[in-house]
Amino acid sequence: MYKRNYGFMPRTIGGLMEDALQNGLARVSDEVSAFAAPVNIHESDKSYDLHVIAPGLKKEDFKLNVDKNTLTVAFEQKAENNEQPQDGKWLRNEYRMRSFKRSFILNDKVENGKISAKYADGILVVSLPKKENSEPEKQEISVN
Repeated sequence: MYKRNYGFMPRTIGGLMEDALQNGLARVSDEVSAFAAPVNIHESDKSYDLHVIAPGLKKEDFKLNVDKNTLTVAFEQKAENNEQPQDGKWLRNEYRMRSFKRSFILNDKVENGKISAKYADGILVVSLPKKENSEPEKQEISVN
């Protein structure tokens, strides 16, 4: 089966559908039911950018690290927020941010030492710069 060669291996809807075809729907439904912050992925000539949708947080709330070739983006909810408004009470309170952890396997095209992140307007943007000369080497192979 054809696989795209991104600078990482994201768990996207396309990836979930591919798992459904290869491994059956049981595994996919378990994965979809678990909470994970949505991620959009953008590729430019110079970098891959992960846009993690996580409104209502502060930049200090995120934990990002790279271990070998795996990038992990996480947020851990420390305590339940039961704060009531000053003028009344909540009749329904569905807006809660739950803990999440997303991991991405980086390939050799990413310059691990230059990864950066910024958080604004509810979106964490993680920039994964591409290495200079990240194009695969071309080689002609003769058939004997």
